[in-house]
Amino acid sequence: MAKNKIAIVGAGAVGGYAGAHMVQAGEDVTYIDSWPENVEAIRKDGLRITHIRDVEPFTVRPRALHITEAQQLSKEAPIDIAFVCMKSYDTPWATALIKQYLAPTGFVVSLQNCMNEETIAGIVGWGKTLGSVASSITVELHAPGQVRRAAGKSGSRHTVFRVGEVHGRITDRAKEICRLLSYSDSAMVTENLWGERWSKLVTNVMGNGLSACTGMISRDMIKNDVIRHFSNRLGSEAIRVGQALGYHFDEVSHMDPETLARAGEGDPAAQREIDEHRLAEASRSGGGEHRPSTGQDMVKGRRTEIQFLNGFVVNKGEEVGIPAPTNKVLTEIVARVERGELKPDPRHITDLRLN
Repeated sequence: MAKNKIAIVGAGAVGGYAGAHMVQAGEDVTYIDSWPENVEAIRKDGLRITHIRDVEPFTVRPRALHITEAQQLSKEAPIDIAFVCMKSYDTPWATALIKQYLAPTGFVVSLQNCMNEETIAGIVGWGKTLGSVASSITVELHAPGQVRRAAGKSGSRHTVFRVGEVHGRITDRAKEICRLLSYSDSAMVTENLWGERWSKLVTNVMGNGLSACTGMISRDMIKNDVIRHFSNRLGSEAIRVGQALGYHFDEVSHMDPETLARAGEGDPAAQREIDEHRLAEASRSGGGEHRPSTGQDMVKGRRTEIQFLNGFVVNKGEEVGIPAPTNKVLTEIVARVERGELKPDPRHITDLRLN
């Protein structure tokens, strides 16, 4: 049986990591990326994958095209599976770019942070849209052609990739995406894509923007009592908004959502339980020794996804009548840092006085 022709739009951290394992396994993968230096590095020296522990480094040599060269695909067999691995603000044009090269039965998989399936479906249709959540993957494109994971493989300890159809049914194509992603780490097909998405969103809103505006790595934020409790409030608001939207999620970063929500709302017993869990996680060897993606963006001077993370929670909360004032404050602070009006500093959070 002929192999699926796979395109990965975005050879960054997640796309680079997942795609490299597919290439290593012999799959037919073409990268399409917007960073010229990254494309040239992959062509010249290959795409190198490293881990902080347990896994030997490896280099693959995939085909890599700059977006200005994507027109070459019109002369080739069409794309069967397109993974969109771009920042959320680049999703519309990236999806429109690859749409014209899809096979009649081809489809697009959102392998991204945030909730981008609706945006993708608005361009290719709901029938050609799948989602995949990359949970606790901690990867970074730290130099052109070089992806580093701040961990080893999670394996059976934690399911990293959760693949789902937007309608929730288990399909052969969802199973195929699960197979492809399982080259990288543990993967499963879920009937609850939207709940998995929202659970990951809660995790992201608790740490990403905080790292961006404080300049801190995850471990140091968790060990700071004020910032940790502020983070709990961010997560609590996001959980309540998700519940109001009708999403069901069993856990958030291995924490019970209801307990986390109560902790953010000031319940003493819940706060003690969540504090114990988070501090224990941060004290593990290698625990939190990374900078979340929005923090990475801020360090590198790139546009952040804050409006698609904490700002998204605020907007959805307004739709269902659930206020999210902590997320709103953080969104505003990060936007000011991004514009250069403020420098990253923990005092942006520790000096806040919220009612």
